[in-house]
Amino acid sequence: MSSFAATFRLMRAGWILTREGVIAALPADGLSGIPAFGHKIAGLLARRRALTARRSERMSRAINKLGPSYVKLGQFLATRPDVVGTEVADDLALLQDQLDYFPMEASIKAIEGSLGRSVDDLFVNVEPPIAAASIAQVHPAYVKTSEGSKKVAVKVVRPGVRQRFNNDLESFFLVARWQERYVPASRRLRPIEVTRTLAQTTRIEMDLRLEAAALSEIGENTKDDPGFRVPAVDWERTGRDVLTLEWIDGVKMSDIEGLRAAGHNLIKLAETLIQSFLRHTLRDGFFHADMHPGNLFVDADGNIVAVDFGITGRLGKKERRFLAEILYGFITRDYVRVAEVHFEAGYVPHHHDVASFAQAIRAIGEPIHGQPAETISMAKLLTLLFEVTELFDMETRPELVMLQKTMVVVEGVSRTLDPHFNMWKASEPVVGDWIKRNLGPQGILVDAREGALSLLHLARQAPDLVARADRLSLELDRMAEKGLRFDDQTAHAIGKAEARHTRSGRIALWVIAICFVIITYELLS
Repeated sequence: MSSFAATFRLMRAGWILTREGVIAALPADGLSGIPAFGHKIAGLLARRRALTARRSERMSRAINKLGPSYVKLGQFLATRPDVVGTEVADDLALLQDQLDYFPMEASIKAIEGSLGRSVDDLFVNVEPPIAAASIAQVHPAYVKTSEGSKKVAVKVVRPGVRQRFNNDLESFFLVARWQERYVPASRRLRPIEVTRTLAQTTRIEMDLRLEAAALSEIGENTKDDPGFRVPAVDWERTGRDVLTLEWIDGVKMSDIEGLRAAGHNLIKLAETLIQSFLRHTLRDGFFHADMHPGNLFVDADGNIVAVDFGITGRLGKKERRFLAEILYGFITRDYVRVAEVHFEAGYVPHHHDVASFAQAIRAIGEPIHGQPAETISMAKLLTLLFEVTELFDMETRPELVMLQKTMVVVEGVSRTLDPHFNMWKASEPVVGDWIKRNLGPQGILVDAREGALSLLHLARQAPDLVARADRLSLELDRMAEKGLRFDDQTAHAIGKAEARHTRSGRIALWVIAICFVIITYELLS
């Protein structure tokens, strides 16, 4: 039954996207046959006023009509240009996550239900909301302290949003399954995995305790960093549906004139921003993945204060080394080393030739060395690099794509503050220090120590490993005598999967048929 409900929700979404001219505005290059015909029909069915609007405006209007789930989907896909293309990702990045406020009564009910105490017991007073997004809205409020009344920001989850997301996620997974089954060329992008990542991201965003934990972790990581900080969490007034933070009085980084009027050094701010992001990425392996200027403030002391940690990214040690060696390889023009790093990390299949891949890398790097440093974009460099890796069957790496997209945004903010911003000069102290510590003699000693600890841990497990090997040997002997056998649970799972695929195919045919009837009716009416 849920598959049928998801199908009809998809039909509604498709109709809204068609009427608002979104499908007609999508690139049609290379389309032929039924897809090309469908693209033309979508143009005929679009509203006349929609066809005169820019593509970003059409997307914004349609997605806001579809509701919070699709707003979040659009924002998520804006971080995945490998999936939707660079142009569409840029348009989605312009989506304004501004929805209508929900009533104060609903906020009070959510606060009391989440924290198990009355609002009067928790706060001196809670004021009407000042911002509302797809998942939550923010209220100014005041709390009692030993020094008197203190202003705080209270973030409250939107009522019913979890059920709405769960329903729409069924539709998203249905599309992903169809895509993997019927569009073989898209399997490299792993649409089901992408949808699973979206589901996990939104579930984390809808539990404000996890956002509070992210704020706390980054706060600890950056407590000694110059020029950057995050708001303090009020854990007593934080729960699943409520997050209470220190109130930030500052100027948004999107307000350039306001920053100038406040006497802030824009050149210094640009440098601090990129260095802070690189420290979080390389040193900590944990970074704010939604650092657009609306989420960045500058306080009276000139510190950058980041807010809204619903979307974060993590990089393991292997990925951090990968990033640092790539940047260092481009700086030193060691393209063979850059290529080797891709193969060592397992990102490019080993049936490809290292020398051929290094040649493709050189095609990106050589033009850079003939330009002034301030015109070279590190974000553009990584974008070109990921485009080249597609030619060598590199599968989508969600953590690297999120990093690349965030770097594009951060670098863009820095260049807005300082049009002559030199990305390489600003990055050198952070990247150089990380390379010295992790790839030089000091890094070798650390790796050796970690290797020795791993060997010690393995030695402690030796008796258990021997016992497992003995059991495996017996099982292999039994398999050689009697053949491979499935248990009842495995056989049942295989049958269920096959039934689902068959059912999905039938549903897809029904959707196509119903859409054709609707289109025909609209054309004849």
